[in-house]
Amino acid sequence: MLFARTFRVMTDRFHERLAERDLEPLRPAHGYAFRYLADQPSATAVDLASHLGVSKQAATRTVAELVEWGYVHRTAHPTDRRAHALALTGKGRSYLRLADELWAELEAEFADVVGARQLAVLREALETYLAGATGGLRPVW
Repeated sequence: MLFARTFRVMTDRFHERLAERDLEPLRPAHGYAFRYLADQPSATAVDLASHLGVSKQAATRTVAELVEWGYVHRTAHPTDRRAHALALTGKGRSYLRLADELWAELEAEFADVVGARQLAVLREALETYLAGATGGLRPVW
């Protein structure tokens, strides 16, 4: 539970910092969609749904929000005439850079509290554990 509580506190702080920048009301699921789309050229809403572990309808709603806000654009899929390929726009890529900067700030604050050496030990332990884990980076809710 300590990991879950720590992640929740850091996620809340992350979203507070996003709100300070007057960005759209992005949720954690949006962040996972951004990461997936950044790594998967020509992904479809069905691909995204599978990755996120949600219904196609839920993924389609998420994509619609991201398109409306200018973070994602749809194009004709290169191999499937019925599908649309999804890609991050420049704004979407800028958001990912901002997210990385905010998470780095939060990690530095964490290190200020527990110490850089303790954080390095924790990071190594988590990386070792995750090296044997299956599944990608996706929300569990």
